[in-house]
Amino acid sequence: MSEERHSQMAVHPLKVEDAGELLKRGAIVRRTKIVVAVVLVLLGLGAARTVISRIQNNKELDAGVVERSRNYVKTTVVNSSEAAQTIVLPGTLQGFTQSPIYARAGGYVKRWTKDIGARVSRGELLAEIETPETDQQLSQAIAVQQQTQFSLELAKSTAARWDALRKKDVVSQQEVDEKRSASDQAVSNLAAAVANVQRLSQLQGFKKLLAPTDGVITRRNVDTGDLIDAGAGGGLARALFVVTQTDPLRLYINVPQSYAQLIKVGQSVVVTQAELSGQKFEGKIARTGASIDTQSRTLQVEVSLANKDGILLPGAFVQVALPLSLSRSLGIPNNALIIRGEGTMVAVVDEKNRVNIKPVQLGRNYGVRVEVMSGLTSGERLVLNPPDSLSTGDEVSFVAAEDDKVVKPAGEKGKGDAPKTKP
Repeated sequence: MSEERHSQMAVHPLKVEDAGELLKRGAIVRRTKIVVAVVLVLLGLGAARTVISRIQNNKELDAGVVERSRNYVKTTVVNSSEAAQTIVLPGTLQGFTQSPIYARAGGYVKRWTKDIGARVSRGELLAEIETPETDQQLSQAIAVQQQTQFSLELAKSTAARWDALRKKDVVSQQEVDEKRSASDQAVSNLAAAVANVQRLSQLQGFKKLLAPTDGVITRRNVDTGDLIDAGAGGGLARALFVVTQTDPLRLYINVPQSYAQLIKVGQSVVVTQAELSGQKFEGKIARTGASIDTQSRTLQVEVSLANKDGILLPGAFVQVALPLSLSRSLGIPNNALIIRGEGTMVAVVDEKNRVNIKPVQLGRNYGVRVEVMSGLTSGERLVLNPPDSLSTGDEVSFVAAEDDKVVKPAGEKGKGDAPKTKP
């Protein structure tokens, strides 16, 4: 089209410079659109990420709430105890015989031959006592005995002569009876004098103190020249010597009433002493008191213990492990008990992991475990250390595989759950 035509139509022809400018504007518009599209995409991605993150956080929060709302507990399974129960009781060793030796005759200590720690045999000389007063009394008694003997001979001969005179009717019967009575009195006086001599002779025999039994001198309370009074003197502290038989030894323990029916004569026990680490000594129950002490509610039991090597010393404090007969009762740990106003209870977990609070009746206490008389059956699962807030119907979570890993006490047989503890 010619310029004239353009001019007629009022259309100006496009110049080369204007065409280039239009192209540049078109490129800018396209780039702007691309940038806007990218920004919109990025904004969309950011919004999507935020929404997804919030959804994930909400899920984690819900899961955390559910997790924290669960009540995780430790549990244990109730089983009947098939292990021998053992109680440990304190005791003090004593010599099988402990003989305090007192002076039977008064005087002065002439000499002593055995000191503390010496082993003596029965009849062995321990000390000698000088008894001057007893010696004089014995000499006097012998003289009196001789006088009485002479008097008896005279009385007998006089009675015989008066009997002869009576036959001739020279004297009266009354006088004859008096002479016979005097003769009989002389016989009695002689018997009394002889008995007195024997008594004083025996007292002289106590001048020598002899060991009454085999053993060890555990106490000597006299020295040469000490004044000795006859008799016990009212106390062990005044005994001249104390002889103790150290083989065997004996000790007494007081068994609680709840175990009294399980004690049998001849039953073996294990005795240990803290100072003799790793050493155990076997003893046997020799006898029991056969009655319960009303003050302490315990049964006195005597244990006989061999001590050939003399390792154990009388007076030492020891521990006596007393094994009892097998018990097949139910036993649970003490930390499974719930003590409330309604009584003693336990938390039982059922198959749906829900708690049921049940009352129980307890028996003997073994220290860390306690016997259950009623309220539970074997195989039930209990909650250990139950919180105060736990109530019937609460759902709990636990790991049975970990909870059922029970370490058996030493010496336990089978599936017993009664450890050796102090009562």
